[in-house]
Amino acid sequence: MRKLLVTTAALLGLASSGLAQVNLTGAGATFPFPVLSKYFDEYLKVTNNQVRVNYQSIGSGGGQRQFIEQTVHFGVSDNPFNDQQMADIRRNTGSPALNIPFVLGAVVPTYNLPGVTQRLNFTGEVLADIFLGNIKTWNDPAIARLNEGVRLPPLPITVVHRSDGSGTTFVWTDYLSKVSPEWAQKVGRGNSVNWLPANKVGARGNEGVAGVVRNTPGAIGYNEVTYAIQNRIQFGAVQNRAGRFIVAELPAITAAANVVLPGDARVSLTDTQAPDGYPISSFAYMLVYEQLDKNKAFKSEAEARAFVQLLKWMVTDAQKFNEPLTYARLTEVAQARALALISRITYQGKPIGREIVGR
Repeated sequence: MRKLLVTTAALLGLASSGLAQVNLTGAGATFPFPVLSKYFDEYLKVTNNQVRVNYQSIGSGGGQRQFIEQTVHFGVSDNPFNDQQMADIRRNTGSPALNIPFVLGAVVPTYNLPGVTQRLNFTGEVLADIFLGNIKTWNDPAIARLNEGVRLPPLPITVVHRSDGSGTTFVWTDYLSKVSPEWAQKVGRGNSVNWLPANKVGARGNEGVAGVVRNTPGAIGYNEVTYAIQNRIQFGAVQNRAGRFIVAELPAITAAANVVLPGDARVSLTDTQAPDGYPISSFAYMLVYEQLDKNKAFKSEAEARAFVQLLKWMVTDAQKFNEPLTYARLTEVAQARALALISRITYQGKPIGREIVGR
């Protein structure tokens, strides 16, 4: 095993270079935190303890903010920067921002309904009405119609949402905005939204929402599916555009990503048209300055090269770690787009991205 690790590190150009230990810092989304933890633990082994990554799972909003403030080498977000943010970053720093997809995941409606063992079905409209406060109890006829034969208790519904700036919230509200005109008008989409007054509880991070749902009978929230599985929380199937109730499993998450990707890879996958696709799927993105020397967190070319090598590894060799954690691999098209974006990275004018990616 050790021989394999040394060989892999040599291929990365790290072990043979005599590179001193590099410490990289990132911050952002909780959505991909389980797989990022796996990546960075494995990468430390691959590089023979030469490249250590400290990642702060603080939510996409916090990751975007720290990236813009240049207190980290990279940010992570479930939603890419919008056009205005992209323009502001370029104007303020002189460097474009890159949104590099590295994993596919799904957001699911999690719930705690004692005595109900069957997986519940939801439509987007019903989920919107629950989170708007229009549906207040679990035995509401709108829920019962979707779940014939299930004995639904007359429990009041407690809605649990993120209290921090969150890409998971963006994905969830982006979907609800597409399927519910009332939601789009009254709440809309965003990393943070104004939750309408109702029986609602806020919690920080995917971990916080999962914890409140798990400990609150009658609760419903939204989580990246890995958190639901790891915490053994019930989660529902969601009806897609084709009228099918889809469970967030790997083939369905992958199917949602079979879309035309723009050159910058910024895209919404929610409310997919794929007949077998799960309708609340999303990429997660690494947020990177195209000109790394414009990010004051980078102190040397060695740091920059180590970071670009990490990025390449994440979207290639590291993809094998996704599926055991219920994240889907990048599609071939998404992987090619990610590598093309990485190849654009420079440091003090040197085309280090092109040198490392080999294109």
